[in-house]
Amino acid sequence: MDYDVVIYGGTSAGIAAAIQVKRMAKSVLLIEPSARIGGLTTGGLGQTDIGNKQVIGGIAREVYQGIKNYYDQTSNWKFQNPREYRDGGQTRTEEGEQAMWTFEPSAALKVFEDLIAAHEIPVILNEKLDRSQGVIKSGTQINSIKMLSGEEFSASIFIDATYEGDLMATAEVSYIVGREANSQYGETLNGVHTRLTDTTMTGYPSHNQINHNFVDGVDPYVVQGDPNSGLLPGIDSTGPGEFGSADHRVQAYCFRMCLTDHPENRIPFDKPADYDELDYELLLRNYEAGETGFPWINSSMPNRKTDTNNRTGFSTDFIGQNYTYPEASYDQRDLIRQKHREYQKGLMWTLAYHPRMPEHIRTEVSRWGTCKDEFAREDGWQEQLYVREARRMIGDYVMTQYNCEGLEVVSDPIGMGAYGMDSHNTQRYVTEEGWVKNEGNVEARVQAPYPISYRSITPKADECSNLLVPVCLSASHIAFGSIRMEPVFMVLGQSAATAACLAIEYDKTVQEIEYQTLKATLLADGQILSN
Repeated sequence: MDYDVVIYGGTSAGIAAAIQVKRMAKSVLLIEPSARIGGLTTGGLGQTDIGNKQVIGGIAREVYQGIKNYYDQTSNWKFQNPREYRDGGQTRTEEGEQAMWTFEPSAALKVFEDLIAAHEIPVILNEKLDRSQGVIKSGTQINSIKMLSGEEFSASIFIDATYEGDLMATAEVSYIVGREANSQYGETLNGVHTRLTDTTMTGYPSHNQINHNFVDGVDPYVVQGDPNSGLLPGIDSTGPGEFGSADHRVQAYCFRMCLTDHPENRIPFDKPADYDELDYELLLRNYEAGETGFPWINSSMPNRKTDTNNRTGFSTDFIGQNYTYPEASYDQRDLIRQKHREYQKGLMWTLAYHPRMPEHIRTEVSRWGTCKDEFAREDGWQEQLYVREARRMIGDYVMTQYNCEGLEVVSDPIGMGAYGMDSHNTQRYVTEEGWVKNEGNVEARVQAPYPISYRSITPKADECSNLLVPVCLSASHIAFGSIRMEPVFMVLGQSAATAACLAIEYDKTVQEIEYQTLKATLLADGQILSN
């Protein structure tokens, strides 16, 4: 099967890319290794992380306009009167706005499915790349890719739109997993972060160890005060490492839960069959030591649903349990995903029903449950894990902290980032005082939207000349923490597809296309490249 462009990964970025290819009158195939398209946008992340809505243009904005149109239909309000809904959190829909930024997973899925149907995009589900010998190359050119099923697909240009970067890695493109040392790119926010406060070179703070951490005095040992009893589950005995140093650790994953308190649609939290209280002992001790915060961010979505995310020192993030995920086999990833789900199931039961939890938390959490109408599983849980970061390509241009801060400005923008530099925790360790703490959380603002380089989505020319990577792009750990937002991935997916089509039209490699031609096409198609 031969196409102009083959896209591996039916994430939001992959869908945007496929739409753009069709609009540029080229043939395209979208391959999704799972049973559901849309990635995190249809997998529970309904609280859109943007930073500045004004820099989201093109197909990405069309998607959020499609969300608005969906909710303008009264038939889509099944469990709530639309006048009763008030969105909250960091991305509110303004009065009279033509786009909507908070939504149910099923709403995003419908919008994507309608766009795919309208553009007659062929989609293949449940086809996984053969990661051992599934990329057939001649020199720097990928000729075809082969699936585990034996199916083989040829194209002029390939796009890797997966969260994991599997096609990129199999094509032998350079990449990194984990955190670089601050010294590698002259940054101040990368690497290990064990200090309670830090200051960037431009003078504003990163609250890396204050937020999402344990209160002082939480004992890390199975038997309190007895190091010989061993560490409680989840504490890294080899940590934390030297401040600012590189390591293999990956920021924590979780499931962005879609919960409801509507009795007709709610599945109560169930105690897992293999529940072990010891797995949640740190949570219980944290409250007993004085924690007062609520252990989740419960953002309201339409129809009495939520996007529920991590908060405080012990919450939905399964810290330290994902280090092997980026390079793991498909079976190993399934196991990691299942362990994350079982962890969160046990967490929610503990919050809702465990007698050692504060009563006000039990009362509130027990009102909620997973939704009957959102995902295919009987327990109401999704399959899409929030892979916040996996592999990151190392291309000719690496986006860094200084791009995010506006201290370095690229000459070849294909979209803009605007969210703060955001890394979730990467490990739990024992401090010199003998307490447990989390490490890795960095929250540093950006002063203004900043441009993202075209060279950050292209591999080095001597490694691969017909591949584009809009998700696992070339960025340091901390810069990726700002770029890694679903609207930005859609923007980069569209830009990657535009470049792919221009490379075909002008018979160029992806590294050779004229930037001014690319820029003119992006602007004509509604992309926003500058403030």
